[in-house]
Amino acid sequence: MKNKIKIAVAGACGRMGSTIINLVKSQPDVELVWAFEVKNHPSIGKEIASGIRIADGFEKCENADVLIDFTVPQSTIDNLFIAKQKKVKTVIGTTGFSQNDIEKIKAIANDIAIVMSPNMSIGVNIMMEIVELATKLLGKDFEVEIIETHHHNKKDAPSGTALKISEIINRARGMDEKAGLVFGRHGITGPRTPEEIGIHAIRISEVVGEHTVMFGGRGEILEISHRCFSRESFAQGAIIAAKFISDKDKGLYQMKDVIAWLRASS
Repeated sequence: MKNKIKIAVAGACGRMGSTIINLVKSQPDVELVWAFEVKNHPSIGKEIASGIRIADGFEKCENADVLIDFTVPQSTIDNLFIAKQKKVKTVIGTTGFSQNDIEKIKAIANDIAIVMSPNMSIGVNIMMEIVELATKLLGKDFEVEIIETHHHNKKDAPSGTALKISEIINRARGMDEKAGLVFGRHGITGPRTPEEIGIHAIRISEVVGEHTVMFGGRGEILEISHRCFSRESFAQGAIIAAKFISDKDKGLYQMKDVIAWLRASS
């Protein structure tokens, strides 16, 4: 029998961390070996799984194969430097990184394997493939708007997923990834320009995540939507990403790489 993949989870008491831990405990080919929170967190020392107590950091972990991190940018970067030292592969679901952060992640990927995605859901990543195909088929004559909705506690806007979708659309159009982005509209904005991609962020209630891409042509609108009802979709995607990366030595991967591997192995 193949050895279980040993998983460490950052932000163990957060909504994503706790969801990931519960799923890891339920699957036969992965094993929780370390769970940690920020120093001075009130849950440090609490048993979160059989034989596993919440630690106050990642520094003392000695037996993890893969770290899964859905925390905040600075914590993720700090954890990555430790993962680099320990040669622990890492799955990153954190969003809101600066360009400087991204450059640090790329540099660390020269030493360890990393999967980074603003959205680990298998469904939303399939949606991105469909959006890319639609953009190529519809051409530049169709206008594009992106609407994303999340819970009222989400810290960054627009969502990393919405930004990723806009990058995919621009690449499919043969344009710079950041071209034409308009974040909401206010006042007398004038007519819409053809290259614009409007991105609109809604923050309300406890919505886990919804994304809609609208393609508008003459007399018609095509909508492509994905709605997430449970954080388990992100957690399951992260665990699949951990399995994908477990035999990689180094490099920066995306969920499209994970999905391609999943298709090939099914």
